[in-house]
Amino acid sequence: METPTSVMLFAILLLTVASAYFSSSETAMMSLNRYRLRHLVKQGHRGARKSARLLSRADRLLGVILIGNNLVNNIAATIATVVAIRHFGDLGVQMAPILLTIFFLIFAEVAPKTVAVERPETIAFPSSFVLEPLLKFLHPAVAFINAIANFVVKPFITGGAKSSEPLGAEELRTVVNEGTRLSAGRQTMLLGILDLERATVDDIMVPRSEIVAIDIDAGQGEIVEQIVNSQHTRLPVHRGGENNVVGMLHLRRAGRFLMKEDFDASDLLEASEEPYFVPSGTPLHQQLFNFKKAKSRIALVVDEYGDIEGIVTLEDILEEIVGEFTTDVASDIAEIHPQDDGSYVIEGAALLRDINRALSWSLPMDGPRTLNGLVLEHLEFIPESNVCLRIDDYLIETLQITDNGVRGAKVRRTQTPKDPPGDATA
Repeated sequence: METPTSVMLFAILLLTVASAYFSSSETAMMSLNRYRLRHLVKQGHRGARKSARLLSRADRLLGVILIGNNLVNNIAATIATVVAIRHFGDLGVQMAPILLTIFFLIFAEVAPKTVAVERPETIAFPSSFVLEPLLKFLHPAVAFINAIANFVVKPFITGGAKSSEPLGAEELRTVVNEGTRLSAGRQTMLLGILDLERATVDDIMVPRSEIVAIDIDAGQGEIVEQIVNSQHTRLPVHRGGENNVVGMLHLRRAGRFLMKEDFDASDLLEASEEPYFVPSGTPLHQQLFNFKKAKSRIALVVDEYGDIEGIVTLEDILEEIVGEFTTDVASDIAEIHPQDDGSYVIEGAALLRDINRALSWSLPMDGPRTLNGLVLEHLEFIPESNVCLRIDDYLIETLQITDNGVRGAKVRRTQTPKDPPGDATA
């Protein structure tokens, strides 16, 4: 008895649904975020646990899916050929493969896989309840096919390859930037932690020229006045020059000797802590651990000759993570002065890192650390009079020139096309 055409067409429809299921399951399983999957497994999600077990042997998972997919596709092709011959004869034999390919490509491949890419968990987790028992049922066939396939691909696979390798710093930075639902503030903090490896103590330290220190050999009145009017809680104490720091005075301890009518250097030293020195070039993430280990909050940065270059504090590093402890960063930096025309008058000693952070700019920081250094590097000489130049998207007009550099400049960001890298026009 011949099977009715309507029944065979209905069978093709069911086989198309089955093929779409296998195609979408394969794509969904392979599209699952492995780190989110581990998180859901720890939370006890049943579908996540089954999916994780299946993905632990991806070759077996692909084996059972492809066996099922190819089986239903071949059966559907056979039935379609019979229907085509019955109604169109020899012409149907030629038409059936073309029409069936287009039909299956749309409804059993492209469409279901597109949905699976967009909603992998919605499809993968329920599918795992079907694929796991199906894998057990077809285990002999899957094992046989995988054994042959693994033998064929063995020369092309490195032994140490893993399906999910640990993320590096750059990959993690991309995940935080683009793959999380955190608020902008939390994203900034996480990126700040990752960026600690890119910066050193030299980038955030208070330079030596701006350090306020106590000369232990100065007069008593001068020392008292300096302590009373200080805007800092800790002051270096030096003797015979700024490079010979003998202690670090916390102002809350100054009361021990300020109450005396007469105090001497020994009293000042007794109230001071031993200075903590760190070499220049120390990465910020390492210095954060160094502060914890030394149980200190402030350190003197020294170069290879032991000369002091600046001061770095724990608060400085924390600001790299959470941002400046102020609502308006630009207003807190005395070296930056906004102008009515949208430009900024900036002192030459201002750090490029502070300028970029305060104004959301991207002045190059791969060389000099100050605006003065950036201008002189591009000019390659100290100008005798004021000049104008452009560095990337920034127009810089020097306002005050001294014998040893640029004291101040007017800077404006433009939207004009960039010159070739490293080019500057004076």
